[in-house]
Amino acid sequence: MSLSSSPCSLPAPLQPGDLLLVVAPSGTLRELDAFKQGVEIWRSWGYRVELCSGFDARWGYLAGPDQHRRGQLLEALSHPDCRGVLCARGGFGGTRLLEDWQWPQVAPRWLIGFSDITSLLWSLTRQGVAGVHAPLLTTLAQEPAWSQQRLQDWVEGRPMPPIFGSGWGGGVATGILLPANLTVATHLLGTAHEPALENVILAFEDVTEAPYRIDRMLTQWRMLGKLQQVKGIALGRFSRCEPPQGSPSFSVVEVLRDRTADLKIPVVSDLPFGHDGVNAALPVGVLARLDGERGELSILPDRKTA
Repeated sequence: MSLSSSPCSLPAPLQPGDLLLVVAPSGTLRELDAFKQGVEIWRSWGYRVELCSGFDARWGYLAGPDQHRRGQLLEALSHPDCRGVLCARGGFGGTRLLEDWQWPQVAPRWLIGFSDITSLLWSLTRQGVAGVHAPLLTTLAQEPAWSQQRLQDWVEGRPMPPIFGSGWGGGVATGILLPANLTVATHLLGTAHEPALENVILAFEDVTEAPYRIDRMLTQWRMLGKLQQVKGIALGRFSRCEPPQGSPSFSVVEVLRDRTADLKIPVVSDLPFGHDGVNAALPVGVLARLDGERGELSILPDRKTA
């Protein structure tokens, strides 16, 4: 996707018995019980799940120094038997790995995570490889059964049903789906890891960002002309994004409406993905359809496998 926005290739479907490796490319692991539960869910689906050495390292708020975390990710991606990479948690740190980063020239592996993992998922699209914006190992056990099944179905080659929210109008558009944490994606703008944004449907979520910060980020997108390039905007959950107490403010919904209303593209809000609630898996870099009238985001059935 580095030159133009075109669908990425999916790694080959997973099959029970495949080897999946666990890495911690971002924040240090804190939710140990939830992490173990997430690992057990993948194992219950029949996968061999192994932890890369040093996945539980700690260096300040990071899961080890940059070189340590880079080494983990490269180890997983380069392992001859590895078919997928499961990210332990988010936090912060993925963008630090992308300084002077080169993706190894190997057969595509599944990369699964969200939040801070946006940085890696978006960078991977520039290699023409689709990842999955989906629950981390520390959040998977909190998902309802249908959401867990949605993730399993997608990586095993089965279709993904549409999700529904509130349509804000703008008609219908088809484009390349780029799900992301808004804050992380904003800090990729202007870097070598920013995907092409023409013919794209952006799908944003965020957490613990006050409305004025959401406004500031979206205004940056507008001033760079980025939102004017895209085909549609899908909005997930913006959790714990309340205004500061005692300060005059717009709500986060008012900010989102204000910053998207004049774009004349489909916008759908309240979709079930993001932090602090159901986080429906969404593929990164594949064709999708956004219906701003019906409030529907659907993944188109054309699966292009590498």
